[in-house]
Amino acid sequence: MSKIRFIHSKFPDPEMAAPRIEKRLSKHLQRLQERKAKQTGETSQEIPEDDASPGQTKSQFYLHQARRRVARRAGLISERYRASLPISRLKLEDRKRLEARRDGVQLVQLKSENHADEIAARLHAEFPWLAIATEQVWHSMLSAVRSDTQGLRIRPLLLDGPPGIGKSAWARRLASLMGVPNLFLDATVESASFGLVGSQRGWSNSAPGRLINLVLEHGVGNPLVIIDEVEKAGKPTSQGGHTFNLLNALLPLFELQSARRWSCPYFQVECDMSWIGWILTSNDWRQLPDPILSRCPPIRLQPISAKDLCGFAMREASERGLSDETAEVICDTIAWALTKEHRLDLRAIIRMLERGERLEQRSARN
Repeated sequence: MSKIRFIHSKFPDPEMAAPRIEKRLSKHLQRLQERKAKQTGETSQEIPEDDASPGQTKSQFYLHQARRRVARRAGLISERYRASLPISRLKLEDRKRLEARRDGVQLVQLKSENHADEIAARLHAEFPWLAIATEQVWHSMLSAVRSDTQGLRIRPLLLDGPPGIGKSAWARRLASLMGVPNLFLDATVESASFGLVGSQRGWSNSAPGRLINLVLEHGVGNPLVIIDEVEKAGKPTSQGGHTFNLLNALLPLFELQSARRWSCPYFQVECDMSWIGWILTSNDWRQLPDPILSRCPPIRLQPISAKDLCGFAMREASERGLSDETAEVICDTIAWALTKEHRLDLRAIIRMLERGERLEQRSARN
């Protein structure tokens, strides 16, 4: 994995620590004293470490007093230097979190085009009804490999389709296959922007957002962020009339130029968020504003077919160690529901699998 600079802010230079400044100033003072000794013929003395003792020469007394002034001045220089850094305004705990990433963060890379093909093939095998989404992300992965970029970058995707067809599960599986951390955010629950990007310092309940926490925790600059049912994000408003719209907060993060120097409201530093992958899901893209749609054209997905539902049930039953009879009963149920014009989805199939698992466990105990 390659490494990129993540935080665009000055960190304290170790050479500007008070002891190191004092050491440099003391050496300079010693050289001045040696030069003076040559001119006057007085023997040069080392700067004394302890308090002045009786019988010391004038030169020794001068050096003893000078060393104290050097120590005070070194401390003052170091203190003012640290105060000039933006990061110094943060609490100690927050400074430590940022300083842990002062050397940058890692970017996950794909080994080759074959690696991209393997990921796409696995996704298609597990989610064949989402082939159009798999094809889009496959092209993104191939582009990253062919352009020999520093890391893997997935273009923002908007998966639009009926509920229960596995959009979020597909996105999570993609993150797993690529080997990147992922963040799942349900827009119906976390509709305000500060859950994702954080809130400004100075507020009584200010805190960093889940997005920057994800990067700082894992040290990976290209995680995958999944926002479910994004069209249901509301527009929370404070008593002062300030709106914290999740969709508005996403816009600068979707543009490469602005994302490269995204300003964190909590830490008040600029961070490189341009490598983050975004996958949004929706049930009705028409409820989304044009700025979002222009950056993430919707990929229209169709309802899952009975054949794909049965295939999913067979694969899941095998992975759970269920009997062929249980899988066949579920497939028969899917076919029966189709004759009654009752469309099932993945959630219903998973509930059937869980019930079959409990029944088989109960039968084994008896």
